[in-house]
Amino acid sequence: MDTDRGSLLLVQFARSPQEGCVKTRMMPHLSASEACDLHCQLTLWTCDQLLNCGLGAVELSVAGDTDHALFRQCEAMGIARLTTQYGSDLGERMFNAVAQGLAHYECVILVGSDCPGIDVSYLEQAFEALQASSVVVGPATDGGYVLIGARQIKDEIFQGIPWGSDQVYTQTRLALTRSGLTWAELPYLADIDRPEDLPLWEALQRDRPSGSIGV
Repeated sequence: MDTDRGSLLLVQFARSPQEGCVKTRMMPHLSASEACDLHCQLTLWTCDQLLNCGLGAVELSVAGDTDHALFRQCEAMGIARLTTQYGSDLGERMFNAVAQGLAHYECVILVGSDCPGIDVSYLEQAFEALQASSVVVGPATDGGYVLIGARQIKDEIFQGIPWGSDQVYTQTRLALTRSGLTWAELPYLADIDRPEDLPLWEALQRDRPSGSIGV
């Protein structure tokens, strides 16, 4: 990818939508099919937010099979590239994605597909933070984080983290401090992971301007 440095790459992480394998914490409140549909809706919502923020190119990085209609739809929406995540765990996959992006772009911002609260304003805050700090993190209310951005990265930030637990952000803060990199923190946002999170998702959909993507 021939890209002038001085630009920003936005990377969205998503999983291949397989019933019974995505949004499992929503079950049995939602059926496996309904949970999979929710995953697809959130993926499209996030993709739309990234594409419409106007900050940089958008890359969708997939865990699992990329040959799915969901990802064809993301391509039709305008993503610049569809890639496959690689690494032995989530931390290694995130590090690889950010490090690879930084080989071509000055800054990389990586988000998951579970936090519809990541909007244009939040992404702008992240980009602005990277003008003064090497790393920016957007913490999640459940103890994880919803965004990590960098203009300089070290793999130790992602090592020894208990992924999927409520200690992810606490341990990441400690790793950042040990790394010696400057870093900034964004406001907390909520993921849509559990049945009690669904009212927030429903409210966001109601408040979305008409003419937006049909999710």
